[in-house]
Amino acid sequence: MLDIRRIRENQEEVTKALAKRGVIVDFNPLIELDDERKKLIFETEQMKAERNSVSSEIPKLKKNGEDVTETLERMKELAGSIKEMETRTTECLDKIQSYMEVLPNIPDDDLIAGDASANEVIRTFGEKPVFDFEIKNHVDLCEKLGIIDYKRGTKLSGNGFWLYKGDGAMLEWALLNYFIEEHIKDGYEFILPPHILGHECGYTAGQFPKFADDVFALENKDESEFQFLLPTAETALINVHRDEILTEDTLPRKYFAYTPCYRKEAGSYRAEERGMIRGHQFNKIEMFQYTVPEKSDEALEELVGKAERLMQGLGLHFRTTKLAAGDVSHSMAKTYDIEVWIPSMGIYKEVSSASNARDYQARRGKIRYRNAVTGKNEFLHTLNASGLATSRIFPAIVEQFQQADGSIRVPEVLVKWLGKDKL
Repeated sequence: MLDIRRIRENQEEVTKALAKRGVIVDFNPLIELDDERKKLIFETEQMKAERNSVSSEIPKLKKNGEDVTETLERMKELAGSIKEMETRTTECLDKIQSYMEVLPNIPDDDLIAGDASANEVIRTFGEKPVFDFEIKNHVDLCEKLGIIDYKRGTKLSGNGFWLYKGDGAMLEWALLNYFIEEHIKDGYEFILPPHILGHECGYTAGQFPKFADDVFALENKDESEFQFLLPTAETALINVHRDEILTEDTLPRKYFAYTPCYRKEAGSYRAEERGMIRGHQFNKIEMFQYTVPEKSDEALEELVGKAERLMQGLGLHFRTTKLAAGDVSHSMAKTYDIEVWIPSMGIYKEVSSASNARDYQARRGKIRYRNAVTGKNEFLHTLNASGLATSRIFPAIVEQFQQADGSIRVPEVLVKWLGKDKL
């Protein structure tokens, strides 16, 4: 959530920044509501002061034997007026909340305007693999090797699901073990969160209310208790310290979590997205940091570097892209995508997004830290990055490392978990 004071003090600046996302906002209704809120609070405080003053006079009047009928009547009038003003203030606050909670984050100053077509490739690693034979796509390769069963995955759950088998299951698990081992080496704390989350988790992450229809909601007999399957472990990790005040000496907090991710992925699937490129359930390791504001830029570079090193360790050809303002997700101020090359498609596909939310999520979740110098409670910054998602790395390994005889070379870092260097 944005800071309304920043909007009031820099309305033109915020308007221009959001326009880089393609979001045109008229803040005048918000400012009017906030002015009304301030006026109501001021008038209410005046009435309370008068009520206190009148109340203190009653004992004196009674002691002097004077009639207090009019005074008591005034007290009654003030009580009614105060109640009405407080109701109006609450209604005004609700309107402000509704206005604010759907606004996206303000993109960082160094982001250029535009959509995905304006994204900037900043680094490329390795070379595109060159083959002296006719290559196959990962679906055909996986089916021939018997490591993924797409038909039975569809039979079990419908389109957008698959079933890992034998060496396929082992390769998937080896990837997860590799990622986990590297994050533990880097001092990140391992967390296994619940997969079913409550509404406040989606709200704090910035996914609700605007994107509530994108998750798999659970039917619940208690209609007041909305629950959903987590779309990413970020939605859980941002809520670990919700409504808490951390001490500065405990920051940064560095976590990573393993979960399946459950996505509706509404819309039609393009022909090239068959197989594992786009699905309703996939495995992912998620990195997350809570940090002080002045360290968040450094933290983002760390997360990007970690994702890149994992990819380099696998020996895959990939690139790192800085997203334009319009392609950065709703809750984030800056994002770098790690994109792997899929030979059969002739395009790069995102396997990690490393993002800085600044204080946007912290404001929604009331997550603060006590500044060691000032002693004041301030909103901290939150960051996340996939480290990594497997559903596109698996196809990239299969395709980039395919051999002329139809076998697959196993990345060296995974051999110790598979017990073999070729599938």
